[in-house]
Amino acid sequence: MAKRKEDDFLPTIDMKKARPGPEDYSDDEMEGPSSQDMAEESTSQSESGDFGIIESIQLENFMCHAMLGPVKFGANVNFVVGYSGKSTLLTALIVGLGGKSLGSSLKEFVKDGEESANISITLRNRGENAFKSEIYGESITVHQHISVDGSPSYKLKDQAGNLVSSKKTELTAILDHFKIRVDNPVSILPQEMGRQLLRTRNEGERYKFFLKATELEQMKQEYSEILERKARSQHQIEQGEEQLEELKRQGIEIEEHFQTMVNLGNMLDDMKHEMTWAVVYESERQLDDMISNVNIGDQCTIILSQELEASKLIFNEALKRYTAIHENVQKLSEEATMLEPRCIQAKEDAMRTYRAYSLAKAFYNSSQNEYNRLEKVAEQHQNKIDILKSTLEIAELEKQEKISSLKEKIRSFKDQEDSLVEEIKHLHQAIEKDDKEHSRVREEVSYVQKILNDDLKQLDRLKDCKSEPLKLFGPQVPALAEAIADAQRQGRFTYKPLGPLGAYIRLKDPDYALAIECCLKGLLLTFFCDNHKDAQILQELMKRFYPVGSPRPQIIVSSFECELYDVSDRAPYHPEFPTALTALEIDDAVVANSLIDMTGIESVLLIKNNSVARKLVIPHGPPKNCTKVLTACGDEVYQGRYYSCEESRPTYLGDMEVEISNLEKDVENKRSRLSAFQQHLCSLEKAIRNNRETIDSHYQHLKEIKINVINITSEIRDLEDEEDSRSINLSVLEDEAQELKNEIEEVVEKLRIRKEEMENLRKPKIEAEQRHEELKLKCTQVSELIESLIEEQNHTVLEVETKHQSMMHYDSRLKEHLDSLQVKKEEVAIKERELERETAQARCICPERKEVTKSASVLNREINALRERIQSENYTHRRREDVMKQYQEAKERYLDLDSKVKNLKKLIKTLDKVSTQRYETYQKGKKNLSLQCKVYFDSLISQWSFYGDMRFDHKNETLFISVQPREAAFNVADLSGGRPSFSNFILILTLWSVTKSPFRCLDAIDVYMDWDRRKIAMEMILRIACAQQQHQYILLTPRCSHPPNPLIEIHQMPELDSSEEATPPVKEGNPEEEEA
Repeated sequence: MAKRKEDDFLPTIDMKKARPGPEDYSDDEMEGPSSQDMAEESTSQSESGDFGIIESIQLENFMCHAMLGPVKFGANVNFVVGYSGKSTLLTALIVGLGGKSLGSSLKEFVKDGEESANISITLRNRGENAFKSEIYGESITVHQHISVDGSPSYKLKDQAGNLVSSKKTELTAILDHFKIRVDNPVSILPQEMGRQLLRTRNEGERYKFFLKATELEQMKQEYSEILERKARSQHQIEQGEEQLEELKRQGIEIEEHFQTMVNLGNMLDDMKHEMTWAVVYESERQLDDMISNVNIGDQCTIILSQELEASKLIFNEALKRYTAIHENVQKLSEEATMLEPRCIQAKEDAMRTYRAYSLAKAFYNSSQNEYNRLEKVAEQHQNKIDILKSTLEIAELEKQEKISSLKEKIRSFKDQEDSLVEEIKHLHQAIEKDDKEHSRVREEVSYVQKILNDDLKQLDRLKDCKSEPLKLFGPQVPALAEAIADAQRQGRFTYKPLGPLGAYIRLKDPDYALAIECCLKGLLLTFFCDNHKDAQILQELMKRFYPVGSPRPQIIVSSFECELYDVSDRAPYHPEFPTALTALEIDDAVVANSLIDMTGIESVLLIKNNSVARKLVIPHGPPKNCTKVLTACGDEVYQGRYYSCEESRPTYLGDMEVEISNLEKDVENKRSRLSAFQQHLCSLEKAIRNNRETIDSHYQHLKEIKINVINITSEIRDLEDEEDSRSINLSVLEDEAQELKNEIEEVVEKLRIRKEEMENLRKPKIEAEQRHEELKLKCTQVSELIESLIEEQNHTVLEVETKHQSMMHYDSRLKEHLDSLQVKKEEVAIKERELERETAQARCICPERKEVTKSASVLNREINALRERIQSENYTHRRREDVMKQYQEAKERYLDLDSKVKNLKKLIKTLDKVSTQRYETYQKGKKNLSLQCKVYFDSLISQWSFYGDMRFDHKNETLFISVQPREAAFNVADLSGGRPSFSNFILILTLWSVTKSPFRCLDAIDVYMDWDRRKIAMEMILRIACAQQQHQYILLTPRCSHPPNPLIEIHQMPELDSSEEATPPVKEGNPEEEEA
């Protein structure tokens, strides 16, 4: 049993640097600690996992795997992902290290058809605390061989693979040295136990888990065993006293009636003397061995005392370092608080001067641009004036009249062209509109035809299923069901498999058929088996009816629970609307329990009307214990969200006659729609042909007009080319040039003024920026120093806690050693008194010490043989020698029994003292460990912006725990209200802080949470793993999307062969919300 802390422990430390709450998460932050963060954490940690961690594991013919591994684990965080083999690895780890928590016979782990199974586990054995490093080296390989009859054998090998030992005691010594407790659920938490723990609401069950995890349960059992031993000893004393009275009465009778009897003879006397001294010799040898053990114990006491003193000195030094760092952090925080307003003021001054300077510079640049523009415009005006002054002439009147007449003809042709273009445009628009309508109608025809074909197939399938309802779940299902029934009649199944599950349920209200199918999804086609053997037989049967590569129904393996679950405490209640569970008629309790486990149908509320569901759920949220609300059309309603169902009618659970009638009506309606669409298509195609013929004729006319226009335009261009110059009003251009000159002078003056303003603002801007940079640099330096000190403070906290635990460990070991040594000394004292009594008895019988060569048992047999011989010879004479012999035997039995009774009374006193000490240790251990859990719990949730409460009631043996977010941005029901999984997960992390184990294994613990809780839970585990790299973490989960990281290794488990059964799927929380 692990040693328990019995003294004071480290007080709660205020963590200044709290982890941001979940409301601050971004998508990147939710992925977990970055590689840089983990690298920084690793530089401040000692070498991780020097001893006791799992390096690798390999399986052969174990459970359903012929060969699995070797799986080589990293020293810190390991994700084992996949849908098969994970639980097999965890089971092999427990069985291979001698665990008893599984409760199954070992022969059940041997693969069917094989003679034996082998498990090989390699443990790291490095550092100062290595176990027999000179023998085993840097690793220890534990190899367990399990025969088909269930008998195990162990082989312990060194680093080179050489056999060192095959004793179970050696394995126990290794596990005790590494503090590995495979039966402790905090060290290894299997999937089933994790599911029960995360879903439990019972405070008593949580308290029992606390006792088992801290091994206080084992201490309690030992205390009960001491009380039972005390009761047995008391009963033996009562029986002994009764026998003493009887022997005393017999002795008195012999003394009264036979006072004249004498010794049997010299031969018998000598043998008695030898017998007496033989007992003394044996007692002396036993006493010497006991004294030797006590001397060795005294030497161990000195060593343990020295180790305790050394650990106390180390703890005090670490505590002093923490105090000094804490004071420095407070001083720097005050300095940073004083610098912050000065830095803000300097920043505002710098921004103010920068804005003023930027505005002045913008005005200056604007004036410069305006000046450049005006210069360019003035130059262009001057060029025009110079050119036009030399090219003034007036065109001839006759030429102008001819040009005017030609232009008039062009205008006439243009009018005709515009009229035709406008008409063509209208025709194109009509054609485009008709084309779009034609395409739309064709798409509608294709869509209606597709739906019509689907409806016809569904109608044929439903008519075919009227005579064979099981065909609804697949054409092979009736034949498969008949094969299952034949196999059951042949006795091949332990329990007949159930399936498909949809065939075992009936609707009380047919309107809810689509909602129930949306809730259960693929489970309607699933088969359910009690054990893996039945599942394997069912797989073989399925191979007959399902071709290779085709999808097969899923098989879920779990023991049948024939008693219906009581879900009244976690089912939502509404006077008008039923839950998915109450809306079904399920004759088989196993099917009902399976649906509760897999989909939680007891917490799904059904509401027929969509608007009623929206009014009830979206503003205020679902009722208590309700995870989601489904409408009759399959839509899902949450607080603030609404998801529509893609299906329009049920596939498996609807009323077959109603569905056939509805489908026949739909088919007729769709056929009539197709006929109307075909007629509309014909009319559209005819209109498009007529419009295109009209457009072609208009294009031909336009071509003729364009030819005429081109000819006339060419003639006009020839006439205009004859004109060498144009008349331009020079006076207007000259006036504009003078105005431009005046504007340029005004802009030059404005440019000079704005340049002076800009130069005046330059110097205050530079000075303000320099002041801001100086203060900013100082604030940055102080902040960086505070962060480094806080990081050092956190590391010091972990060091202080570790040193305190070490001191408590040595103190507990010393106390238990002193108690054990005291018991041994008392046993020596009892033995010395027994030796003195035996020596005195021997001297009374024979004053002279005799040298004895025979043992007491041999002498006793010889004496008994001699007595039988004397009795046979003198039976009829009844001599006094016989009477004295009887008297002597009675006296010896009396003295021996009296000595045993006295020793038992002394033992009872010793047991009273030991039981009192054990009880006080147990009570103190409960108090200290519960207080440590409370301190760590408060520290943990404060770092994650949660608040909560943990209360221990040791009298009633209950443990209450609750966790709530501090911000209203979280949905409280998702984290703790209604479902206790997240609170119980925090309990597991808290118990990690008070238990010692080199590795911790969790099997699929995250799949029982929804997406948000799973992210936070994995973030917590990874943060703890980064801070405590001396531990190894093995997390088994169906999938992992964590980014690559130096401290994280991801192991993908291989898929099972088709001959091996599938691992039962686990229920994950709200996959629809994940997609949303």
